[in-house]
Amino acid sequence: MIQKRSIFQRLIAVLIIALFTGCGQQGETFSLTDDGTWCWFSDPRAIVTENGELLTGYVTEDGSVAALSYDVNSDEKSISILNEKLEVDDHNNPAFVQRADGHFLAFYTKHHRHDLYMNVSKEAYNASAWDSAVAVNPNGAADLERFGDNKYTYANPFRLNDENDRIYMFGRWIGFKPNITWSDDGGQTWADGRVMISPMPFSGGQRPYVKYYSDGNSKIHMVFTDGHPRDEPTNSVYYACYYNGAFHRADGSSICTIDDLPFEPKDATLVYDAEQTGARAWVYDIYADDKGNPAIAYARYPTEEEHIYHYAWFDGVKWNDKKMVDSGKWFPQTPEGQHEREPHYSGGLTVSPVQEHILFVSREVNGVFEIEKWELDVKTGEWKIKPITENSENDQVRPYAVKNTDKTLLLWNSVEHYVHYTDYKTGVMLYFSK
Repeated sequence: MIQKRSIFQRLIAVLIIALFTGCGQQGETFSLTDDGTWCWFSDPRAIVTENGELLTGYVTEDGSVAALSYDVNSDEKSISILNEKLEVDDHNNPAFVQRADGHFLAFYTKHHRHDLYMNVSKEAYNASAWDSAVAVNPNGAADLERFGDNKYTYANPFRLNDENDRIYMFGRWIGFKPNITWSDDGGQTWADGRVMISPMPFSGGQRPYVKYYSDGNSKIHMVFTDGHPRDEPTNSVYYACYYNGAFHRADGSSICTIDDLPFEPKDATLVYDAEQTGARAWVYDIYADDKGNPAIAYARYPTEEEHIYHYAWFDGVKWNDKKMVDSGKWFPQTPEGQHEREPHYSGGLTVSPVQEHILFVSREVNGVFEIEKWELDVKTGEWKIKPITENSENDQVRPYAVKNTDKTLLLWNSVEHYVHYTDYKTGVMLYFSK
């Protein structure tokens, strides 16, 4: 289904943004769809394709998994249903990778269920039509016997050019833990999945949450926690990086080879120690510069109603950690008289790839979550803040800065209704600056 906005609609969008950004912010914001949502642990949830189009995906209100391609220059938009009415759950949004032959792959799961799905684009360099979904299910027998729990949640695919275009994929699978698998034939077959991170002695209930970023050539960076902040009173933040067949700390020292998995959280680089502050944490984004130095966006929770955003970056020698702002409490709309089931669902924040020390955050302003651009002057320690949205009627949450581009392409969810990850009505917004 290909759609195109009229010239009138496009002019209106530009005028609206001009009104919203009179302080010098340049760019255009508009709705890609009024029916789409996502969680933030399946990425890349959006990529720029080799022919310059934006490819993203989401879960609709009826639980269908969808892919959307958009050409910023021609204004053409194509929406495809990858898996109709799969499950009403925002954990199930697709993540994308482009194969060496130009075909696109989309990966997604149900929430802690028995299948991991893949769709392949029908044509190379064309994301407007897709083959039917197939279950790839890479869980390996050896680790299943050792750790149990043959279910899937999340998918994070990355292609490494320097490893003969091997596609790595990560998610929470065997043992309720972060797992790794890979394919050397473009997704036709997969290595036996194995547990990547696990505390020892093994505990089936403790589940590290991981965010990933890859340079597409040789490295896959990851930031993760001990577990879920609801369950871990001291939920710390750790960093590791995969390259050359092994996992490494920020200083380059080795943790273990891929054959010696799993490793424990404490084996990696400690970025934030929750035991020192008593404030549990959760991770939201990671990026690395051209030198391979990582930058991390995360939140600390001194209480469930205090969501303190932090930005941490490695300068090649040491970690730096800068407090940003108390973003407010959770964004889900708690029914009156009920206890909030997900009090650690922050509005969210994301690291921009366009320039160092720029983030986009969702924080509560006058009772509504708004999107802002935060730019850090490292010399002075001061933040320069510009609004992307203002005076919104609905919450604007879960921003995602597309990483494989030199332009600002920022996506987020505009919330009409969000009570729970199984009870939502949101849309997908796009802000772009050439």
